Amino acid sequence: MLKSKGNKLDRLLKEPSFTSTEAQAAGISRTTLVRYLRAGKIERIGYGLYRGTKAPKFDDFRWEDLYIATSRVKGGIICLISALTIYELTDEIPRQFWIAINHRTRHRSTESIRIVRMRNTKLGKTSKKLGTFELPIFDRERCIVDAFRYSTTEIAVKALKKAFAKSGKEKIDPEKLRKYAKALRIDITPYVMAVTT
Repeated sequence: MLKSKGNKLDRLLKEPSFTSTEAQAAGISRTTLVRYLRAGKIERIGYGLYRGTKAPKFDDFRWEDLYIATSRVKGGIICLISALTIYELTDEIPRQFWIAINHRTRHRSTESIRIVRMRNTKLGKTSKKLGTFELPIFDRERCIVDAFRYSTTEIAVKALKKAFAKSGKEKIDPEKLRKYAKALRIDITPYVMAVTT
């Protein structure tokens, strides 16, 4: 029978996921991790990523892979095509999870994760509840501005049109959009005028 090594491990086992680095910081060796795996107390959900078998799981499996991908990227924020898909502002089907990181952070793109290095990762950063968990994501306005910066004009304009067509809480804030575009030094005024007139 395995005994937990105090409150740090107990907390890790209740988290939706934890990394081997976080386990080591809690005083759990790789050997102990292997024993926990064999005993069925934890499960491996990705490379170097684990979850306690009694930890809360996603109630909507559509988002579990995105959660795992975001968890694997330190400081990662859901952006561009992945974010536009979540906000229902694109018809594109993302082949990879688009994750933004600070331009000074080291992380490579993988087969399933597309890394986008950005100088300003604070502007428009928010979180969104997907299934059971809150995930870091850029807000709608930031995603549209970024689409003009990193994607095709066609994708960006379609997202802009869809955003202006929405109502209620999903309605885009034109002032915030203008402010973000100015801060990120991209002129989207002609496109906004074309869509709104």
